[in-house]
Amino acid sequence: ESLACFPDFTEMMRALGYPRLISMENFHTPNFMLVSEVLLWLVKRYEPQTDIPADVETEQDRVFFIKAVAQFMATKAHIKLNTKKLYQADGYAVKELLKVTSVLYGAMSTKGVERADLREEDYGKFKLDLGSKVADLKAARQLASEITSKGAVLYDLLGKEMELREARTESIARPLEINEAEKVMKIAIDSVLEQVQKTKDMLNNVALDETSLEAKIEKRKLELERSQKRLQTLQSVRPAFMDEYEKIEEQLQKQYSSYLEKFRNLTYMEQLLDDHRRAEQEMIE
Repeated sequence: ESLACFPDFTEMMRALGYPRLISMENFHTPNFMLVSEVLLWLVKRYEPQTDIPADVETEQDRVFFIKAVAQFMATKAHIKLNTKKLYQADGYAVKELLKVTSVLYGAMSTKGVERADLREEDYGKFKLDLGSKVADLKAARQLASEITSKGAVLYDLLGKEMELREARTESIARPLEINEAEKVMKIAIDSVLEQVQKTKDMLNNVALDETSLEAKIEKRKLELERSQKRLQTLQSVRPAFMDEYEKIEEQLQKQYSSYLEKFRNLTYMEQLLDDHRRAEQEMIE
C-alpha cells in the first residue's frame, strides 16, 4: 500500500527533470541516501541558494538533515512533512516526497507546460525557478505594507481637508498685492542667498581643515622617519656589557647542566636507599 503512489511519484520526478531513473525496487528496503538526494534536489528546485548541509554519514547528521528539510518546506512552501516517515526511507517516505513533487508538478502545469508536449530529451531542460517567485512575494509584501501606511497618511490628510478648504478658498479670493508679493519674494531671495553664503563658508572651512590635516600628516611622516632611523641606530649598536652577559650566560648553562646531572644522581641514590631500607625492614619482619 505504501508504494501504491509510486508510479505518480516517478512520473512527476521525471517530468520535473530529475537526472536519475527511480524504480520501485529502490524503496523495498530503506534507502536513506536516495531519499536524502531527492529531498536536497527538491529543496534546490524551491530555492537554489539554500544552505542545507548534504552530509548524512552519521545518525546525528541524518536527523539534522531531515529536520532542516522539514522546517524549510514548512516555512517556504507551507508543506508539512512527517519526519519519522522520511527517516524510514522506504515506501512510506515516498508518500511524503509526493507532497513536495505534487506542488512542483502543479506549478509546472499552471505555467502551460503539458507532459505530452515534452519530448523525452526535454525533461532535463525544464527548470522551475521558485527563488525569483519568493523574491517577488517579499517585494509584494513590502509594497502592500507601504500602501497601507500611505493610505493611513492620505486618510489623515483628507480629514483635514474641511479646515484647509476654507483657508485655501479665502487665500484664493483675496486680491493679490504686488508690494506684498515683492516683499515676500525679497525675503525668500535673501534667505536663499544667506544659505548660499553659509555653504561657501563651510566649503572654505573644509579647504582650511584639509590644508591643516595635510600639514599634520607631513609632520607625522617626518617624526616617523626620525623614529625609524633612531630605531635602526639602536639596533646596530651593541651594548657595552653584552660580552660579559654572554660569558655569564654560558657559565650559567654549564652550571645548569651540572645541576641536572647531580639532581638525577641524587634521585637515583635516594631510590636505592629507599629500596635498601625496605629490604632491611622486610628481613627484620
